[in-house]
Amino acid sequence: MARSDEAKALGVKMGQPIHQVPAAIRRQLVIRSANFTLYGDLSARINTILRAAVPRVESYSIDECFLDLDGIRDREALVWELRARVERWTGIPNGIGIGSTKTLAKLANHVAKSAQRKPGSYPDAYAGVADLASLSPAVLVDVLAATPVGEVWGVGRRWSDKLQAQGIHTALQLRDAPRGQVLQDFGVTLARTQRELAGLACMGLEDVEPDRQQIMVSRSFGARVYDHDAVREALVSFAVRACEKLRQRNLVASAVGIFASTDAFDREAIQHHPQRAANLPGATSDSRLVAATVAQLSRRFLKQGLAYKKAGVWLMDLARPVDLQPELFGPATAGNERLMEVVDAINRRHGRGAIGLGATGWQSTPHWGMRQEHLSPRFTTAFSDLPVAYC
Repeated sequence: MARSDEAKALGVKMGQPIHQVPAAIRRQLVIRSANFTLYGDLSARINTILRAAVPRVESYSIDECFLDLDGIRDREALVWELRARVERWTGIPNGIGIGSTKTLAKLANHVAKSAQRKPGSYPDAYAGVADLASLSPAVLVDVLAATPVGEVWGVGRRWSDKLQAQGIHTALQLRDAPRGQVLQDFGVTLARTQRELAGLACMGLEDVEPDRQQIMVSRSFGARVYDHDAVREALVSFAVRACEKLRQRNLVASAVGIFASTDAFDREAIQHHPQRAANLPGATSDSRLVAATVAQLSRRFLKQGLAYKKAGVWLMDLARPVDLQPELFGPATAGNERLMEVVDAINRRHGRGAIGLGATGWQSTPHWGMRQEHLSPRFTTAFSDLPVAYC
């Protein structure tokens, strides 16, 4: 899912199942399971830092944000300070790109990271922070000409191949291509990208995150789990975590689904990938009600004798309580909102897991736990000196 530059140099591909990586290469890697809870917490901390510095921030993804720098006098000094502050307070290295449009800002971010990681790809002056908005048209042309078209935001592999077949190999060539031809061959999305490369803003900043349609929590287990009670315990734990996310967004759910999966990469094993879903007693964010429904769904859910490698819970039909049609003789939502507020407050103050539901195996070591890191006993080198792959 993610690879360090050293892991990429060893030939580890994006999304490659780790068992397909040759053993000789695996012995040179530190392989760690993804920890999405940690990543989400770090992302939230970085967002807090950014929002304290500028008035408008769009959280584009877990590791990317757009900032509105309009009206800031010395924007380059600000972003250099922000870059240092994020790394100092969170330990996360980062790059910042400045552009007059979102597409140019994304391209500038690529330039900033490439200039730092791949010396010679761009001038050293762009390493860490690249401000394309301050460049003269002639210098900007040089940067666009040095950028492969596949690195432009929104140009995937299929479009990249098609563009190159038409003789468009760089971001500059895409910018200067006949607009009517781009619109005809690729549609309005790439035509919008082309206009943004020319400095014409087509996408505004979305500083208010749209409400989610679904929330899912799933995990691949550290090993195949034969204990089906442990899988059910994991499902209830995931349901509780999903409800926490629901409450953080001031949403309620009207339905819940569960799924589990055996090891899809074990071709000799019997495969089983069951799914179930049900309506909740009412629209709710109460962990107890959702956990009870998940516990019912998980009865006779798994096949006897099979080991499971992954499971998950998803919440559906999400809405804000104020948008729901109330019952004629009752409230619009179910559950005890005040109780959930107290539970969340305790866990925020004393750490997640300070209080929980017994059905989750609360404060016990889960049988389905993930391997957070793995290091071959053959190695004595420090982690920081080794290539890393996250999967």
